[in-house]
Amino acid sequence: MSSALKLLQGRFGRVALLDMSAPLVAHAHPHCHVLIKAGGADTRFVVRGEPAPLTDSTAVLVNAWEPHTYQHDLPRGQSALILAMYIEPSWLADIQRSLRLSAHPRFFPRPCVEMDPAVKRIADAFVMELWWADEIRADRIEDLVFDLMIAVIEGHSGWRDAAGLLRSRSPGTLDARIRRAIGFMRDNVALDFDMATLAGKAGMSRAHFFACFQAETQTTPRVYANVLRVEDAIRRLSRTPQPLADVAETLGFSAPSHFSRFFRQHLGITPSDYRRAVNLFEPPLPAARTLSPA
Repeated sequence: MSSALKLLQGRFGRVALLDMSAPLVAHAHPHCHVLIKAGGADTRFVVRGEPAPLTDSTAVLVNAWEPHTYQHDLPRGQSALILAMYIEPSWLADIQRSLRLSAHPRFFPRPCVEMDPAVKRIADAFVMELWWADEIRADRIEDLVFDLMIAVIEGHSGWRDAAGLLRSRSPGTLDARIRRAIGFMRDNVALDFDMATLAGKAGMSRAHFFACFQAETQTTPRVYANVLRVEDAIRRLSRTPQPLADVAETLGFSAPSHFSRFFRQHLGITPSDYRRAVNLFEPPLPAARTLSPA
């Protein structure tokens, strides 16, 4: 079974050092998602329907809300050690206004990129500090996350082409009918949505709603609903003492075992493992930092 060796959560989002030994279902995150191999065997993800190898020299970059899968097809007993970063676009925007574009569905134009030596050195140093440090200060975590994210963003994102990204999609331009359906989904995370109900909330036929939802959000209603449920589960596990059975019931699962299986299929670890491993940070607002000019 996969396990979390280190798991940090704060305003920046989440950073995890994962020992992966099982695949994950198709899923997404409301974050900039960066995956870097930290040890073990080479492995791969599938992003945009294409293989995205994760090796010593490549990183996998996944846009916010972009569906992807982890395909663990290694021989039995082999695992991959992965540094997984789930970074909040709002946190990046607080540091550097132009990075509000990190929530754009095409912020990372390519899902698999070659890492240059400088990025690799920063990533390796980050992993070593995570591995060996018994305690890390909140401000130190933010510095490590910022330095690595900016090293990746500088070379492999579309942040400098703000005009081009905005032409392809401006912030806050979701179809009002899709926004209405998403609002209903957010208010009713525990419901097992059917397409007819969601289409009715949007005032559309099922076929038209599905096509429009996917075009507007880059994902399906099912994956979107699962993201909302996973994020709600993470909030409850990390920020409340609510018993796991109560969390499962609150989120609409008929049994704790069903919740545990769902959570593990999406994140690789069980809810109890997440609660046990997570280190929660509530750091102060970071000092202003800037990127180099274009």
